[in-house]
Amino acid sequence: MLRRFSLSMPPALVAQLDAMARAKGYRSRSRAVADMVRAQLVEHRAERGNRQIVGTITLVYDHHRRGVQALLTDIQHHHPHLIISTLHVHLDRHHCLEVLAVRGRAGEVKAIADRLVATRGVKHGRLSVTTTGRELPA
Repeated sequence: MLRRFSLSMPPALVAQLDAMARAKGYRSRSRAVADMVRAQLVEHRAERGNRQIVGTITLVYDHHRRGVQALLTDIQHHHPHLIISTLHVHLDRHHCLEVLAVRGRAGEVKAIADRLVATRGVKHGRLSVTTTGRELPA
């Protein structure tokens, strides 16, 4: 069941919303706004340390950098309760992409992500958090 409500915005903002919704293939402005609200709810809930979250930790590193691969693997092996799965991709002769699927309490997931991203030899890293879906209506 959907509930209708009114929303007021400056005309220029509505025009940008409509353009974005069209570009992303939304059939209605309402669906676009609902997805934005869901995204904000997920982000808001992820900020709380006791909430169960899922997500990915993405890392790019030079595997020729001494010890980086072993250190990343060691950190992962110390947190099997948080890491669901990993994907390792050879980008070129020097660089690797590693994607870790993670699940756990927000504070723990953020802590391991921070540790992995801060590892010497990691060129770029990011935690992307989403929801388990249980707390959001369809």
